[in-house]
Amino acid sequence: MSQDYPQCANLKDQVNALLQLLQQEPHLRTQYSTREIEHSLNKAIAPKFEIVFAGAFSAGKSMLINALLERELLYSAEGHATGTECYIEYATPEEERVVLTFLSESEIREQVQLVCQRLGLSLEGNINQSDVTEGLKTKAQNIIEQEGGESKSEYAKQAKALILLLEGFQQNRDRIATLENKIYSMDQLGFSNLSKAADYARRGSNSAVLKRLQYYCYHPLLEDGNVLVDLPGIDAPVQKDADLTYRKIEDPETSAVITILKPAAAGDMTTEETELLEKIKTNPGIRDRVFYVFNRIDQTWYNAQLRQRLDNLIQSQFRDTTRIYKTSGLLGFYGSQIKQTTGRDRFGLDSIFTASVKGIGGEEETPQFVSEFNNYCANSGKLTSSPFRVSVNSYETANENYVRILSEWGTPLIEQLITDSGIESFRRAITQYLTEEKRPQLFTTLASDLQPLCIGLKNYYNSQRQDLQSQPREIDAMKAQELDKLNQQLQTIGGQFEAHLSQKVNQIIAREDLEFERDFTLLKQQMVAKLDELLQTFSVLDAYKKATGSHSRNSTAPFLAVLVEALYSLSNELEDVLVEYGQIIMRNFCQRLLEWVKTTECYRDLYRLLGKDGGIEQQFKHLEQLLLELVENAARAECDRYVRESPRFYNEGTFSIYQFRQTLQQTSQSYGAESIVEAEPAIRQLLKLDFEPKVSATIRSEFRQVIDNMIKTRVIPLAQQYRVDILQKYDQARAYLEQTLEKEAELKIAQNERNLEEVEEKIAIYNEAVQGLNACLQSMNLYSGQLPMITNDVVIIPELVVEAGEELPQEESSDIL
Repeated sequence: MSQDYPQCANLKDQVNALLQLLQQEPHLRTQYSTREIEHSLNKAIAPKFEIVFAGAFSAGKSMLINALLERELLYSAEGHATGTECYIEYATPEEERVVLTFLSESEIREQVQLVCQRLGLSLEGNINQSDVTEGLKTKAQNIIEQEGGESKSEYAKQAKALILLLEGFQQNRDRIATLENKIYSMDQLGFSNLSKAADYARRGSNSAVLKRLQYYCYHPLLEDGNVLVDLPGIDAPVQKDADLTYRKIEDPETSAVITILKPAAAGDMTTEETELLEKIKTNPGIRDRVFYVFNRIDQTWYNAQLRQRLDNLIQSQFRDTTRIYKTSGLLGFYGSQIKQTTGRDRFGLDSIFTASVKGIGGEEETPQFVSEFNNYCANSGKLTSSPFRVSVNSYETANENYVRILSEWGTPLIEQLITDSGIESFRRAITQYLTEEKRPQLFTTLASDLQPLCIGLKNYYNSQRQDLQSQPREIDAMKAQELDKLNQQLQTIGGQFEAHLSQKVNQIIAREDLEFERDFTLLKQQMVAKLDELLQTFSVLDAYKKATGSHSRNSTAPFLAVLVEALYSLSNELEDVLVEYGQIIMRNFCQRLLEWVKTTECYRDLYRLLGKDGGIEQQFKHLEQLLLELVENAARAECDRYVRESPRFYNEGTFSIYQFRQTLQQTSQSYGAESIVEAEPAIRQLLKLDFEPKVSATIRSEFRQVIDNMIKTRVIPLAQQYRVDILQKYDQARAYLEQTLEKEAELKIAQNERNLEEVEEKIAIYNEAVQGLNACLQSMNLYSGQLPMITNDVVIIPELVVEAGEELPQEESSDIL
């Protein structure tokens, strides 16, 4: 690339300089993604530009590549699907070569097993055994004969594929390893030139056992690093072969895709084809470099319904692209090949199509091209308005008709066939793109991706430069400016302080403050644990003694008196726990809040302006004392309600009323303490039924709501009041600042000068990079994609004070505008 465009030699360094400038600005880093820029850069400077031919099995990918290169490099036959990968790169005529990688024996065995399953044949034994191999070949040949020929049905095509696979294994046994993929150069296989090596690789039986082909051949289309990649069909019989194609589509190294689609012959897009188009969209390395080829367009010449369905598909799903091509790879490629033949070799029947003509029992087979050529002449309608008056006679064989027609009409008819096949227009379009449009388009894409970043950097640096240049350069002016900003700074601090406290309060209410939640969880646990302890240790005898002790004239006490003592005792014990841990929550909250406030920017700014915190710490101590008192009162009020039984305690039909009656009946059996003491388990159960719902309601909702409301109604007003109070400290702040401002002003002026120098250095780096990039774009005449430079003509307009009713002087007004 740098040889063709020397102005672009430093492209990578120039783009990276801009990306490094972005990384130095935290404010801008989050606004711009560099992913697309990096992909565009890689494509623009990459030594290779991989164009992947992707499509379904037997869609005509190999045939189209042959047509593009105008030479038969790749094997192409219906019904023959292998996992062969093919890469075709540029080489000078003297350096043409091919590197061949063979399938392993295990991979071949897997494919044989799969084809046998599709044909309904059983694979018994090992393919290394000649009797097993010959038996399968015989069965496959019988299928072909039963079907009337190898191209007569899909079943026959699969049988032929099996024969080729087995023959390829037998003929290349010495080049195939058990597990590894062996690699051979052209020389190692004894081929003196690319044509001979390609003939070997293209032979059906050899092609069937090749895993990868790497061609290095001479063709202008392959210059500038263009690499044509032919891969297995996306619906290949072996799933891993199909996966190979999908992985290549997602590979960042893939630069463009030529999709070969089959709706011209099938009528609709397949599921695999739809998935292929979706995967192409996910690769940022491909972008819009996608060409859509509807191959086998000749099928629509004979079927109006197919033609209409294809037109509707293109109008509905491909209306946003102009890169649509309708081709017949078979007619176009072989049409270009038979231009070099004459009647002496029967227009290729005795040369190009020799292998296809050989039939069973000495009878000639009809090559597929010959059949399609005759059909084109007789039924396509393409020749109706042409000067060609071609007849296809039923009393002649297909091959005889073919030879006679070409003898009569010759090259002009062939030229017409090639034109109607669409191959020439496809070749011209791809050639024009790769040789003329590709490189400028890659640079246009890169410039387009860089444009938002460059505008952002330019605006940011201009703003920084303007702001720094407008700063006072003298100490007195800087001091005056700082004092002028004092009131605004105090307002800002007050607003930030209020916002910070509101944020913390909202986190607590939303249950997002983890430390606060841990403290409240501890309160819950302690309340539950205390209730369990009280219920387990409650003594009916002690309660009975307290009840009788309160009435000196009586020697006994009713069950209800014991129950009352229990209610008072449990409520008071729980109250102590709720008070203790409620105060722990508030104390920890206030301490954490103060520590957090001290870490905020507004607190540090306040200290800088006042030399102290302006009474914040003292106010937080008052807040803590107030909250401790409030939470104690709230806890006592909450637990005071425990003394009264819950209303549902006496509801008819509940277990609690049943338990109460049973206990009352048990304790009424005698007047002594024995009956009440004996009922201790029942009384404990009765207390549990009453207290558990009360405590649960407290810790799950009621007390938390009280605490949340307490914090909100005390902390928020405190912040609001401080926002007002801080403005009253203006005189205090001014007096303090005047003591230190001169030194600060001196330091700030020096810092501003350093910052301005830094900005100017970054602007210089930016301009140098952009200037280089623009020179590169200009060398390709891409003037519209040039990136913005940062100039020194940014006008700093001083503030103008205009009294009401006055007009701006005309000269100044026009300058400003």
